[in-house]
Amino acid sequence: MKPVIVFRHAPTEGPGYFATFLDERRIAWRLVKLDEGEAVPADAGAFAGLALMGGPMSANDDLPWTAPVLALIRDAARRGVPVIGHCLGGQLLAKALGGEVTRNPVKEIGWHRVDVEDSEEARDWLGGDLRAFAAFQWHGETFSIPPGGHRILRSEHCANQAYVAGGRHLGMQCHVEMTPEMIRTWCESGAPEIAASRASPAVQPAATIEALSGERLPVLTDTARRLYARWIRGLRD
Repeated sequence: MKPVIVFRHAPTEGPGYFATFLDERRIAWRLVKLDEGEAVPADAGAFAGLALMGGPMSANDDLPWTAPVLALIRDAARRGVPVIGHCLGGQLLAKALGGEVTRNPVKEIGWHRVDVEDSEEARDWLGGDLRAFAAFQWHGETFSIPPGGHRILRSEHCANQAYVAGGRHLGMQCHVEMTPEMIRTWCESGAPEIAASRASPAVQPAATIEALSGERLPVLTDTARRLYARWIRGLRD
């Protein structure tokens, strides 16, 4: 099978559990470090799927890789190559498919409840038994659901938490790929942002985030496993 191509936009925002999931299933993948200036391939047909991770920048920023990544996502959609986006990646996917990326009413950082929509699409991707879970959040912007897409997750502070499009593409505002190491690193490197954003009702102190991780991360990983298992069903040979 062709490899899954994974785009990293920032050094600390790698594939995390997503890479573990692919490795456990012996699915080949290739990391493209956009933060180090690596080139964006022009042809999505060379890959089984596209994965986009998070990053501190905006999907609306005019960066050297922005236009090529959006073009590659559109090429993947035309070819039926599945795309999965985490946070910034979900925003890029939404924008490529005709949605908009705008400022969220409040900044979200930490663990927050996310509700599963009562819909056929949500049950297809998450099963019929999951109603809600605590997701890991770190964002200040949000996406609109692109034309033809279906929302599958929502929350109090950010209405559009995840959507599916074309039966194979998944865009998420929340981070389901987190590992203990990633949470620890983000809390350390993001301490100034947390301190500057405490006026938001959806920003937790780093100590709270880390204290909750032991209980909440296993549930998040189980949820990620469900989503990823459904996503890989669409991988192209």
